[in-house]
Amino acid sequence: MGIKEEVYYEGGPHVGDLIFNILLAFTVICIPLTVGAIVRALWLRYRITDRRISVIGGWMGRERTDIIYSEIVKIVNVPRGIGLWGDIVITLKDKSRLEMRAVPQFRDICDYISQRVAEKTGRSVEAIQAN
Repeated sequence: MGIKEEVYYEGGPHVGDLIFNILLAFTVICIPLTVGAIVRALWLRYRITDRRISVIGGWMGRERTDIIYSEIVKIVNVPRGIGLWGDIVITLKDKSRLEMRAVPQFRDICDYISQRVAEKTGRSVEAIQAN
């Protein structure tokens, strides 16, 4: 019997990131960006629950990173693709950073993470989010 977790978001990067970067491949010099978007679409998965953030990625999706909310110090979101998707950068207590790229509904997810961090650390949401 495991601990039950309420899943808020589970899935991969926004499909718009893949489409936009495939269109950029016609310029030839942007082919590395296209390859990166294809790799993200194939092997990157996010899972955000009420207990932790899990990111599965790397070559063939073999690397997994788990973060609990009490380790988070700061969250920054950056809109991409005319605001349809965005990147979220999470700074941890040990000053390391986790970048989540092409996250769909990134504003809602950032707010959800900030609220969980505020509950765990007792800090205000405004102090946690920095734009």
